Amino acid sequence: MDVSLKKGLATVTMKPGNAATIKQLQDAIAKNGFTMKQTDVVLRGVIENSNGKYRLKVTGTSDALDVVDPGSNLAAMVGKPAEVTGTMPEGAKGKAPDSIRIKSITETK
Repeated sequence: MDVSLKKGLATVTMKPGNAATIKQLQDAIAKNGFTMKQTDVVLRGVIENSNGKYRLKVTGTSDALDVVDPGSNLAAMVGKPAEVTGTMPEGAKGKAPDSIRIKSITETK
């Protein structure tokens, strides 16, 4: 973890296979006196489509994030393992973020 109080920024890099949930990360940040704001993330998971609504099911956790502005290539990624780069908004007070705005998505093996 890299923290810059001057920039008001913390960077957390987790090892592959780590199963910490977004809520657990948010709670750890809050426990140390900070607030999880809008967050740039790189996540691995599977894109799901339920009745035209896309979600990212994060690998190794029970987390599933609604996809905001999914873009045109998302339908081709449904059911495939993927690495997603995007932004999660600040969650409501006491709640973990529940959506992600995808910037890029690539299929993984």
